Formats: sequence, C-alpha cells, structure tokens
Amino acid sequence: MPEIIDLSQEIFDGMPVYKGLPPVHIQVHASHEQWEGLLNAKTVSPAVNKLEMGEHTGTHVDALNHMSRLNFGQSIEKMPLSMFYTEGICLDFSHKSIRELIEPEEIEEACIKAKLVIRKGDTVLIYTDHYRKAFGTENWIKGPGISAAACRYLGEKEIAAFGVETMAPGVSGVSNKEVHLICGELGFTHYENLINLNQLVGRGRFRFIGLPLKIRGGTGSPVRAVAIFD
Repeated sequence: MPEIIDLSQEIFDGMPVYKGLPPVHIQVHASHEQWEGLLNAKTVSPAVNKLEMGEHTGTHVDALNHMSRLNFGQSIEKMPLSMFYTEGICLDFSHKSIRELIEPEEIEEACIKAKLVIRKGDTVLIYTDHYRKAFGTENWIKGPGISAAACRYLGEKEIAAFGVETMAPGVSGVSNKEVHLICGELGFTHYENLINLNQLVGRGRFRFIGLPLKIRGGTGSPVRAVAIFD
C-alpha cells in the first residue's frame, strides 16, 4: 500500500496567522443536545461548528490573483487542478537560521546533494525545520525564506509550485513581496505552513497533492497537503 504523509497543520481556534490576516474563531453552532431538546445536559456534543477565518489560514495555497493587481481575475477556482496534483521533491535547508535567505546556487547544491533534478511541473518543497523549531514561539514569524533570485530561478524551471514550512515564502520585509510578484509574473504558486517535511528529505520523488477549496473569486485556500510514496 502507498505511504501517505500528512503535510498539513491543524486548524484551531486562535491559531497563529500572518500579520494583518483574519483571526481564526471556531465555535459550536449547534449541538446534538440542542437538536434533541436536552436543555440541561452536562456535556455538549457538537453537531455543527461555525468557522471564521481567512483564505490564507494554516497550510494553504495562494491563488495568482493574490500576487498582484496585475493578476486580477486569476482566482483559485480558475487555476487548473493539475497545478495541485504533481510530482514533488523536498530539498534540505534545515541549516538555515532565522530570517536567512535561500539563494539559487544553494538550491542547485541541494539538488546535487539529494541527487534530484527539478522538472517542469514539479512541486518543490523547502525543508528548513522552522516549524518544529519555532511554531508557537516569538520566532515563528521570523522564518528563513527564498530570495527573489531563487524564486525566479524556480519559476524559470516551469515548476507548478514550491512550498515552505514558514508563514511566508520569502523573508518578511526583505524578499517576500518580490517573491509574490514573481510568482504572479511567471504563473506559478506556493504553499505556506507545511509540516512534516523532515519525513520527506532523502527519499527521492513522491506524489504531491494540495487541492484547494473551490472558492469563487478566492485569493487562496486552505489545503490538506499530502506526500505519497508508492
């Protein structure tokens, strides 16, 4: 049987979100006790929860219309499903420190070390171990990220997407805005807030799946991202 590795964060009330994004609120909308008229019940068994959150919550993928006003109309439901169902590779950058950039030559070196080649249509996952090191701490928002040059290098390889464990694909205030603009310009995307990438390093190619919700006009979507080894 295939091995399926979950690459997705849990979504929970009050979870960390990127600065300026809507906070996550989850509450019981209706309980089984309400439906059954048990008004004095000592326990509450949720039947329906109410979720309030932004499209860019937890493990998610960005739509092209999120990248720039120049990508207006390129919303999540219009992007081909083939972008979210690809072959994948994972490259090891776990030596990178807080707010450190990853450059094109380092991606090339990581490929050589892993004996992997970036192919057209791939999803390239960037393992920094930042999730395990920093999630829930003050350093969570200070993760390493790719440089603008590295983003253009990946885009010129005609990949479908790349993915990171951090809250942003680039380093905030350094490369993050440019990374988004380059993705929009070259027509590829990225995933943020991935987990368990340590379980992929050194294992070669896998099937990557990160299907978004079909949100009309959506600028992104939470995904249940997985890696599958046959």
